Amino acid sequence: MRSLLDAVMGLGRGLELPQVLRGIVEAAVTLTDAEYGALGVVGDGQLSQFLPVGMSDELMEMIGRTPCGHGILGELIRNPAPLRLTDLSRHPRSYGFPANHPPMRTFLGVPVRVRDEVFGNLYLTEKRGGGSFDADDEAVVTTLSIAAGVAIDNARMYHESRRRERWLEALGEITRSLLSGTDADDVLRLIAERAREVAGADCAAILLPSAASADQLTVSVACGTGASRIVGLRVPADGSLPGMAVRSGRPVVTADLRADPRAYPLGSDAGSGSGSEDAPDGKALNGKAVDGDAAGHGVAYGPAVAVPLQVDTGHGALRLSRLAGRPAFDDAEVTLISGFADQAVIALELARRRAESEELTVLHDRDRIARDLHDLAIQRLFATGITLQSATRLIERPEAVERVGRAVNDLDTTIKIIRSTIFGLRSTGDGRDGRGLRRDLTDTVQRAAGPLGFTPALRIEGPVDAAVPDELAEHLLAVTAEALSNAARHARARRLDVAVAVTADELALTVTDDGVGVGSAPHTGGLANMRARAAMHGGRLTVEAPEDGGTRLVWSVPLPG
Repeated sequence: MRSLLDAVMGLGRGLELPQVLRGIVEAAVTLTDAEYGALGVVGDGQLSQFLPVGMSDELMEMIGRTPCGHGILGELIRNPAPLRLTDLSRHPRSYGFPANHPPMRTFLGVPVRVRDEVFGNLYLTEKRGGGSFDADDEAVVTTLSIAAGVAIDNARMYHESRRRERWLEALGEITRSLLSGTDADDVLRLIAERAREVAGADCAAILLPSAASADQLTVSVACGTGASRIVGLRVPADGSLPGMAVRSGRPVVTADLRADPRAYPLGSDAGSGSGSEDAPDGKALNGKAVDGDAAGHGVAYGPAVAVPLQVDTGHGALRLSRLAGRPAFDDAEVTLISGFADQAVIALELARRRAESEELTVLHDRDRIARDLHDLAIQRLFATGITLQSATRLIERPEAVERVGRAVNDLDTTIKIIRSTIFGLRSTGDGRDGRGLRRDLTDTVQRAAGPLGFTPALRIEGPVDAAVPDELAEHLLAVTAEALSNAARHARARRLDVAVAVTADELALTVTDDGVGVGSAPHTGGLANMRARAAMHGGRLTVEAPEDGGTRLVWSVPLPG
């Protein structure tokens, strides 16, 4: 009785659940003088955890997989009442032992209840001295199981309070990041890391709708074991746990990814077999439709949960997983993870609206600048040009008239450049992933600076972004690149001008250089290619030799009405 009281007092001092569970088994082994003992935690009609005492780690590794609730161990799951056997091999439910398992004959099993629910079972075997477990042993262990139930309940409540405290701290950190204007990707990464820590998961991933396909989800953020191998991977919206969470709008939980047909390999989970998953470089990671052994990396995931992310731009999911053999996610953890998913939704929405607000501000500024350039700069330059033209009638010397005329032409060219800039400021590049033909032309000309040895001059006149269709824009960029490439290979030029002009009914590209001339340059397939691209749109290509030398290439096509 003194030993029993000491054991009960010892259990009452424990607050960490793993320590309490092991203390229960050790106390039972000591009180009954048993050689081996174990506590089996019951979940879904089988043993979800098995904590043995009396066997070395080497012996446990030789035996292999822990019991899951067959045979006599399962008898207590089906009938939660004390069971005492002199020879367990004679029981009709006896299932036998795996290889390398030590021999066992005598047996005592007692259920452990927490608040009138069976939490698990205490298993004791091989009473020392060769005797059998008696009624006193059964009474002592039954009393211990009652104290164990109270200790387990206290440890659970302590664990739950600590978890909620960590949850509130994590949510506060995430909220501060959101309000401080932190980048959305950084906030999502913080959400994934804190969700993994608070939920006790080994890997966390946030999957968002894929830009490549509406039927796929892409891993945007991942942290934990194997995270570097899954970022950027895509999974189908149908036939995966995150996809099921997205479709149903509810959390999806599995106790073992390796045995769940609903699961889909997520990079580091993939085993061998059929099915595939797209890698960031376009290659497929083959894997059976279960989360397996990390594609040869020795990592196997078991329990997992996926909760939906409901956002205006689409539906995503937060997915957490634990290594195989660890406990499954309980209802309290799923509720907690759903709270983190709500924070992720807020982060995405704030980032999207912040980006829209910043873009709107930029557009307003660009429109104001364009309006000021048109109303002030162009009108003044135009008035100055008219004044100079009218003044030429009063000038007597011809050379002075010529100089004034050149100044008027320069003013006219400046007005065209400013108008081109205004068109650029008021163009958003819609239809070409937000880039715009003007910017693409600039990039094309700048890329030619390396082969040429200098940067060509570029002049753009007219609303190229608004008036040129996407298909025609692709041909224009290709012809520009080909013309610059030909000049770099054959012209030996020191100056090169590129002019793109858009009028009401025509798009024209003019490339002029001061090189050796078209007569000395070999005829290449590039000219034929440019001529064919013009003919496709009813246009033409002309190659001229200016009076001052070099080559002038003019590629023009009519614009659709």
